[in-house]
Amino acid sequence: MDERLKIELKRQLLEDKKRVEEELQSFETDKSFIEDSVGELNSVDQQHPADTGTEMYEREKDITFHVRAEEELHEIDNALRKMEEGTYGICERTGKPIPDERLKAMPTARYTIEASQS
Repeated sequence: MDERLKIELKRQLLEDKKRVEEELQSFETDKSFIEDSVGELNSVDQQHPADTGTEMYEREKDITFHVRAEEELHEIDNALRKMEEGTYGICERTGKPIPDERLKAMPTARYTIEASQS
């Protein structure tokens, strides 16, 4: 892999990491609001069923986004670690180089396209 490409991909990964960490921090800030809404859902104060359904949907959506952000952060950290170890861009299944075009499109790629489809 060209050194310039590796530097560019590392910069992109670090930017992505910062963005995801900010999203997770925002989620933590909103977490108390979510916990408060759980208490509201549990109280029986003649809340309309549609309102309860909407609240539950929003909570589930937020939790799903949070889990996905944590997974993305893990993948980014894994790619950065591999850069430090000198194994970045090597398919974990086949040991073959992952094409530069794939890494440009998806810097956290762990497999070649062929290996990911098998």
